Amino acid sequence: MTGGTVFLQMPEKIMARPRPKRNKRNKRGRKWSAKVTGTSNALDLKQDIFKAGDPAAIARSLKRSATRSRRRKGTPYRSAMSMLNFYINRAGANLPAERKKTLEAAKDELRKVFGRTS
Repeated sequence: MTGGTVFLQMPEKIMARPRPKRNKRNKRGRKWSAKVTGTSNALDLKQDIFKAGDPAAIARSLKRSATRSRRRKGTPYRSAMSMLNFYINRAGANLPAERKKTLEAAKDELRKVFGRTS
């Protein structure tokens, strides 16, 4: 070797494989959450209970449904809170501020009726 210059070869540009396009909804255009709402057998809820204006009434109804249910997997408290959170999250930005305030207050009431004050 005579004092020559050494050139390093740079590898060719590596192209990432394009991601497959995903549909936001399944083939029939329905949301999974709508199916859960319509066919869930976790709790038998009173009709339109989440539209009630009284947080205590919502909490009492959820507790009643959760404790009577034989099909739930977790504790009654966990099932009731889960159902309430599911409803709030599913409504998302479409939930008016006043309704959200009532439902958030229902969470506190639910903790009280189950004796889980924190």
